[in-house]
Amino acid sequence: MVSFLKACVLALFLAPLFAQGPAALADEPLEALETADAVRAYQAVGRLDIGGTGFCTGTLVSMDLVLTAAHCLFDKRSGERVRAQDITFKPGLRNGRAAAYRSIRRAAIHPDYTFGDPDTLHRVATDLAILELAQPIRQSNITPLIVDQTPRWLNEVALVSYARDREEVPSLQSSCRVLEREEAVQVLSCDVDFGSSGAPVLAWLNGVPRVVSVISAKSLYKEERVALAVKVETAVEDLRGHLAETDGVFKREAPKVRTLTRDRAMQGAGAKFLRP
Repeated sequence: MVSFLKACVLALFLAPLFAQGPAALADEPLEALETADAVRAYQAVGRLDIGGTGFCTGTLVSMDLVLTAAHCLFDKRSGERVRAQDITFKPGLRNGRAAAYRSIRRAAIHPDYTFGDPDTLHRVATDLAILELAQPIRQSNITPLIVDQTPRWLNEVALVSYARDREEVPSLQSSCRVLEREEAVQVLSCDVDFGSSGAPVLAWLNGVPRVVSVISAKSLYKEERVALAVKVETAVEDLRGHLAETDGVFKREAPKVRTLTRDRAMQGAGAKFLRP
C-alpha cells in the first residue's frame, strides 16, 4: 500500500495538469448546483478567493471557522504564506452572488505541514488548515457541516467543489469511490481540478452529510484521474487549539504586564490601578 501511494503522489508532481487525460472513475457525473433548491443543503461550502490570484474551496464547520487545504494558504510561485486578510470566503456562491461574504481574521495550518516538503505523501497527509472569519455567519440558511471521523467501512463518498472552468457554480458529485486508503490519506475516484483543493469529501451518515476528508491534490491511478484527500479525524479540534496560539501568520506574543507602584499610579489623570 505504501509503495502504491508513493507512486500515486509522485505522478501528481510529474504530470500535474492532466488536460488530455482520460475521464475520472466517477460513479456519478458532476452536477452543477445552479438553483437555490439544488444548493440548499450545501450552502456551507464556498469559494475561497486568495489574494486576487486564485481560489480554493472551503467549508464552514462552525459559525466562524472554515476548513480547507493548507497549501491554499501559500503562494505557489514564491512559497510565501498568504496573509489571512487577503482571503475572502464566499459560501454558496452561484453566478456572481454568494449567500454571505466574509474576510478572514487569522488562520492556522496543520503543525506538521511544510509547503514544498519533498516527502509528498507526508505533505498530503498533513494538508489541512482552518480559517477564522472576521465575523461569524449566523444566517439561518447557512448551516455549518459536521466534521466526523471516517468510518472503516466507508467505500462511497460525495464531493462538493468549485474548480477551473466551473468556478462560478458549485458542483456536486453525489457518488465516487474510495479506491485506496492508508492512515491519513485516501485515493478517490472523484472528479477534481485546480480550485477543488480544500473541498469537502462527504459521507451521508444517518441522513446527515458529514465531512470525512478534504481534497488535497489530483493524480493518476491505473491511467485514470483520481483525487488525493486527507482524512479530518480530530483535526478541527486540534487546529482550533493551534489557532488560539496565532494571530494570522504570526505567533501571538504573550501580553506584557506592567506593575504600577502607588506613587506612579497616582500621577496623571484617569483611572488608577494599584498592585494589591
